[in-house]
Amino acid sequence: MPAAETTVLVGGTVRTLDPERPWGGALVVSGERIAAVLEDPADAPAGARRVDLAGACVVPGLVDAHVHFPSWALARRELRLFGCGSLAEALERVRQAAGSVPRGAWLRGRGWRDELWGEKPTRQALDAVAPGARIALRAHDGHSLWVSSAALAAAGGDLGVPGGVVETDDAGEPTGVLREESAWRFFDAHAAAAPAETLDAMRAALPAAAAAGVTGVHDKDGGRGAPELFAALRAAGELTVRVWQSLPAERVADGDVVPELADPVLRIGYVKAFMDGTLGSRTARLLDGSGVEITSSARLAELIRQAERAGFALAVHAIGDQANRDALDAFAAAATPGARHRIEHAQCIAPEDVARFAALGIAASVQYSHATSDRDLVERIWADRVEHAYPFRSLWAAGVRLAGGSDAPVEELDPLAGLRAAVLRTDSERAAWRPEQAIPAAAALESFTVTPAWLSFDEHRRGRLRAGFDADLVVLDRDPLADPPASVADARIVATMMGGDWIHSSGW
Repeated sequence: MPAAETTVLVGGTVRTLDPERPWGGALVVSGERIAAVLEDPADAPAGARRVDLAGACVVPGLVDAHVHFPSWALARRELRLFGCGSLAEALERVRQAAGSVPRGAWLRGRGWRDELWGEKPTRQALDAVAPGARIALRAHDGHSLWVSSAALAAAGGDLGVPGGVVETDDAGEPTGVLREESAWRFFDAHAAAAPAETLDAMRAALPAAAAAGVTGVHDKDGGRGAPELFAALRAAGELTVRVWQSLPAERVADGDVVPELADPVLRIGYVKAFMDGTLGSRTARLLDGSGVEITSSARLAELIRQAERAGFALAVHAIGDQANRDALDAFAAAATPGARHRIEHAQCIAPEDVARFAALGIAASVQYSHATSDRDLVERIWADRVEHAYPFRSLWAAGVRLAGGSDAPVEELDPLAGLRAAVLRTDSERAAWRPEQAIPAAAALESFTVTPAWLSFDEHRRGRLRAGFDADLVVLDRDPLADPPASVADARIVATMMGGDWIHSSGW
């Protein structure tokens, strides 16, 4: 849309999420900004271009508050092992894919879940279906890596690192499964895609993000070259999503980086640390002493102080109940009141720790779809603490700010899927899982709009539909707040606008 053009969206509902004017009958967009929210479409300026919504609903642009965008873009082109119900099924997919991989190249994939299989993955199993092939397959949660013997040979035996796990057989030899830091270090050093390949994948993935209603992402691939890749897209005029970029917390500890906040589309303003592993890899740090400790509470407190001195907010991955408690202890010891820090995932929380999030002002950056996809694992692995898992309503009722995300490519980059999981607590025909932890549709929608804007210090320009705010918006085929949960279950994206430009539409 040309910068000088004024457009009025009429014939539908406008859900502003602005408490001062929560509803409108029309929205006026002028250039890159919202000019007005109108109760009566007849009050629209004369000569404005009119777009008939045909009964659709306008909401603020949707922001995925936890995504690994470059990794997600690449995963769209990699071997998909999601949904494999057995080792044999996964190996058959590997066998079929291996034939199309050039000699000497890597076969990369993602999505396996050995905790649901009767047999364990091994390098010998991969060797049998793809002899001599370099294969690196990341687990569903991204915290474990399954590699072939040829892939292991590339590392020259250098596998063990602090915070990592190298699984071995009875003879002490690597089985081919690496977890946590060992998995990440191996993949980044030996199997990762080149920057040019990643950039091409990101460019191709941007339309898919726009089609999902995504106008902004909080990216977590700061340690995998994301800032430079996004900058290349921005310089070429191709970046159609606003990026709030993280960096590894250790970068700030070195004292050589400062926030980059001037660009309204690509900004670097927070750092990320890790407390523990994950549910699926059985490395989440629990109160019973199990799991992997990646960062201690004392060390996290040091990182918080360093981040604040450098002007950064801090996000920390914490999944197990011990990891969440340790993270909260660190924030209590080190954080400045009012700082916009966050805990990522917050999947298992002891009841006595829930209210501490609100008391400390720590946002919970959660992925609602994890609850629906992990439900069977939780019942099996966390059977003794299932009541503490994915406690979204408990957090919301305690006054905790919830930020919604996908953790793509772990789940699909699809805020509406997250919205449905938050409100319905199911993603299929199965009965809702622990429905008492569902949250209201309005709260879920705010977690993809209002809270991400607050976390990125944008609450005065984005997250709501208000005169003077950036024209980032999504058109849904129905009002998701009119008759929830049915309206949430059936809502679909019609069009997406960022900064006054339609980045996905039906010819608008």
